[in-house]
This record gives sequence, C-alpha cells and structure tokens, in this order.
Amino acid sequence: MENAQERKCSFQAETADIDLRIDSFLSAKNHDLTRSRIQALIRDGHIKVNKNHVKPSYRLRVGDIIELILPPSLPYQLNPEPLNLSIIYEDSYIIVLDKPPGLVIHPAPGHKEGTLVHGLIYHCNDLSGIGGVMRPGIVHRLDRNTSGLLVVAKNDKAHNFLSSQFKNGLINKRYFALVHDIPEGVEGRIDLPISRNPIKRKEMTVSPKGKRAITEWRIEKPLSDRFALLSVTIKTGRTHQIRVHMSHIGHPVVGDPVYGYKNSWWRKNNLSTDDIQDCLKRQMLHSAYLAFIHPDTEKYVEFHAPIPADMELAIKKLGSFPIKI
Repeated sequence: MENAQERKCSFQAETADIDLRIDSFLSAKNHDLTRSRIQALIRDGHIKVNKNHVKPSYRLRVGDIIELILPPSLPYQLNPEPLNLSIIYEDSYIIVLDKPPGLVIHPAPGHKEGTLVHGLIYHCNDLSGIGGVMRPGIVHRLDRNTSGLLVVAKNDKAHNFLSSQFKNGLINKRYFALVHDIPEGVEGRIDLPISRNPIKRKEMTVSPKGKRAITEWRIEKPLSDRFALLSVTIKTGRTHQIRVHMSHIGHPVVGDPVYGYKNSWWRKNNLSTDDIQDCLKRQMLHSAYLAFIHPDTEKYVEFHAPIPADMELAIKKLGSFPIKI
C-alpha cells in the first residue's frame, strides 16, 4: 500500500528538453529540490525514465516519460538504533564525529541495520533530508573500514553549504596512512584520474577515462625499511581514492583487502602477520583532520581525531621502536 506521505509526479520531455541532464531538468521543474537531492533520489531508485533506472547524467530525448517519487520522511522508513557514537562536536547545524572502523555509513544491500544513519536518527530527528531517505544528513562518506572524522548536516542549509565546499575543494581533509615500503622523497603528489573498474564493478582503478583525482602525501615516519606512516591530503573526493592511488604507485595501504598486498608479499619478505593479526583486520587508514567554514557562523573550524588503538598498535609492531603520534 502506498504510504500517505509519498508523493508522485511525472513529466514528459519536449523538444526544448533534448540533451538536458535529467537532474538539471528536474531541479528546474521542482524548485524545492536541489540537484544533489535529485541525484540521491535517482540513486535510491525513486526516479525513472520510461520505467527504467537511469544515472543522474542521463540526457533526455523527446517523449521521455520521467516519473518522480518523493518518499516519506526517514523516521517512517528506518528504525532508530542506539549506537555508541563518538561525537566530537555538535550544534544546531552540524555533528562532527569520529567514526570507528567497521561502521557502515548508510543502509545498503547487506547492511540493512546498525549503520551510522540508524544511530544518527536515534540521536536526533532533525537531520537534513537532502541526502535522501537512506542518507539523511550525509554530506560525505568514509569507507566502512576507514576510521576518523565525518561531518553530518542537521538541516538543509548546512547540507548545501557544506556540499558546496566539498564540490569546490574547500574542505581540508588529512589522513594518516600506514603503507608498504618507503616512498622515494619526503613528499609527493599523485594526479591521476580514477574510474570504476570495468570488470570488478565494486572496485575503482586508475584510468584515463576517469575523473581527475589529486592526492598529496608526506612521510611522517619511516618504520624500519619496509613500512612508512604517511600524512595524506586529498584535493578531490573520489571513491577509494587514497587506497587506489597508493596502490598504483607501489605503496598500498597495509591491511587493505582489495588493493593491498596479499599473504604472498609477507612470505616473500620473510615477514609474518601472526603477531599483528588483531590489528590488521582492516586497511590502516584514518581521517585525522577535518576543517571547513561553519555553515552558520561562517568561521573556519578545525577538528582532530587521534589514531585509533588498532592502528597505533600496528604502527608500533611494524616499526623498529614504539611510535608516539
């Protein structure tokens, strides 16, 4: 049965609409919906063209029938769940939290409950709706097994303000990454496009057909002659960007199950993971610093998150001596 709060509307593309992107077309038709909101609705399957799923980049043809479903508000879709959220800062506009490894950001196939979103709607019920029914308040994401700082929007003004900063590269994000071997030089810059792997669709790869991605790294500490702790800054926000870039240049993130070295590398280098298995259950990547202009005060704000226990233990065990961060 259709939920009473669900709204539907449809449009037919005319000659003047030829070659328009569907997200641009719909944002012009619905002034109360931003393009980012429309893109989220498309990804969630709430917008179809000729009864088919499309991408936000789909370009219209004469006669296309566009169907738009505005789903009910999130509390009627997801059940709030109490989670132990590590909140660093909160006001009426934003929440900044330190995400632990293993926590999925939003519901997806295989992760219908226990996500950050479930915990957020339990913590507060006034999140921005721009991210869509399944992604309220979510302005950016971290991989499931990447830890660290994340900012969440509590209202639409904050969401739009922060999204604009992300889009224009004005958000300052810095990570700590534990990588294999020691890169040449003290610092470096990787400017290589990234796209989805044409064969393994859940993975990303460096490809000339991809979108531009810029990663800057600096060695914080060499650990023996086989590992290094890097400080990494990303100027763009592509999926798996740091993991893909570091792997591409021959210095994959330690513990990365997708882009990293397998057991054969450890055996070849006469190393064993037996004594560090407890702290190498995920990629050793942590979002340690996040800075942006606050959507209300418009002042520059900075946040820090210490390296988590599992990563700190890995650094100590892989190094020739204890490391203090």
